[in-house]
Amino acid sequence: MIRTENIFKSFDENEVLKGITTEFYKGKTNLIIGRSGAGKTVLLKILVGLFQPTSGKVFYDNTDFFDLNKKQVRSIRMKVGMLFQASALFDSMTVEENIRFPLDMFTTMTKKEKLDRVNYCLERVSLGGVNAKYPSEISGGMQKRVGIARAIVLDPQYLFCDEPNSGLDPKTALVIDELIRDITIENNITTIINTHDMNSVMEIGDNILLLYQGKVAWQGNNTEVLHSDNEILQDFIFASPFLQRLRKAALEKQG
Repeated sequence: MIRTENIFKSFDENEVLKGITTEFYKGKTNLIIGRSGAGKTVLLKILVGLFQPTSGKVFYDNTDFFDLNKKQVRSIRMKVGMLFQASALFDSMTVEENIRFPLDMFTTMTKKEKLDRVNYCLERVSLGGVNAKYPSEISGGMQKRVGIARAIVLDPQYLFCDEPNSGLDPKTALVIDELIRDITIENNITTIINTHDMNSVMEIGDNILLLYQGKVAWQGNNTEVLHSDNEILQDFIFASPFLQRLRKAALEKQG
């Protein structure tokens, strides 16, 4: 679990986050949503330690992250996996080398142990046998799956995903959503996803945090989304006519 207490963040005179207190649960897909400028990316960067809050605390389980020394921070970061918006693969490295990179950086595993772990992660994302290919030789969806394999290669306790479905067609995006959800459940990971994808919200939103003007406007799950009377949530989620019809049908079924 990751917990925040009264997080504020300002850049000069611009106050971006205004007292964020929330929890992100283990074994759940925790989604951060909101309009552009709501503070989603800033919050995500604070959670992973790329930004320090102006005030407030971030707890990894019961450990205050910003009260740790460098050695302790490194220990936490070894438990963190990251999936970046553009996959962030190294073009000059093969798929195998990309996935092995965190093992080379942070472990003392033997060459065989590293290869076994890489192959396991590739099989887990249904990409067995593509070790020797380069990122330019595989599709965008496959690149995203390689990114997931690299993110889980250190067997993380915490997984952060920044717009994992960006640039993907709807069918491939669904595959990525299901893969992230399954890995989260199987490994009991605290997964936090920054997303604009409403399909992700409705499909895998175990715990959804809606930010509005730097504050928590609503928090709940994907079932509660359809029945909430929160006006900010409704304006954000149901901008799509399709989702408006979906909500209407759900309410009619309930009533």
